[in-house]
Amino acid sequence: MSVSEKRRLVAIHPQISLARQCQLLDLARSVYYYQPAGESAHNLELMRQIDEQYMRTPYYGVRMMYSYLRHRLGYQVNLKRVRRLYRKMGLEAICPKPNLSKSNPVHKIYPYLLRNVVIDRVNQVWSTDITYMPMRYGFLYLTAVIDWYSRCVLSWELSNSLDVSFCITAVKTALATYNKPEIFNTDQGSQFTSNLFTGLLLDNCIQVSMDGKGRATDNAFVERLWRSVKYDYLYLHVPESGLELYQGLLQYFEEYNYERPHSSLGYRTPAEIYFR
Repeated sequence: MSVSEKRRLVAIHPQISLARQCQLLDLARSVYYYQPAGESAHNLELMRQIDEQYMRTPYYGVRMMYSYLRHRLGYQVNLKRVRRLYRKMGLEAICPKPNLSKSNPVHKIYPYLLRNVVIDRVNQVWSTDITYMPMRYGFLYLTAVIDWYSRCVLSWELSNSLDVSFCITAVKTALATYNKPEIFNTDQGSQFTSNLFTGLLLDNCIQVSMDGKGRATDNAFVERLWRSVKYDYLYLHVPESGLELYQGLLQYFEEYNYERPHSSLGYRTPAEIYFR
């Protein structure tokens, strides 16, 4: 059980003291009370610049992004900071890497099931991913579940951490609202390879498919969605707070599903295709 999961289990209990609950969970009380410090204004500005450039050049690794920030934009930044911000934002350069066949020692990696598969109906394949969402005074993470055939966004959630729980909530919401898919595709992020996430899919008799590591095209539909969300909404209307971001996304996804025509769908909307 992760530290974050243990922290969520600890609560004020009429019979069991906080000290005893922490002891039972093998959780130090200092860890339970710890509140992470927010990022500085300078780091938030760097993260915003990194996010925008990464949308244009997802093959930029830490060194290339460092060069871009320092020599093109003039920021006084070092490699160590850029590397930490990449981890904070959940980013990784999309390019071939050595030891691609080396699996996670803890989590099972499932094969990619969609190579050369014709996607010709709704609920054949669903997919999900996570992206960084900057605000004027902070940031959140966004996850969404999308139907491949119709491009329809079936559910989405915001979180202030990269914990797996908000990804699971999004999938549960989609499963409770729509017919389940035959295949569910994700990347090899730790959230999606966790037993909690894959177990939810397997319990619903859904086949699990995972991208090849470093292969952008394997989950291209979600990557295109992130570009649309950021260029059509986020970069034009920088939200001041989490509430404003939530309300803006609520309106955006409504328009995306029901009003925004897609050229790849014959200029019909995702909802027209999904619900026809």
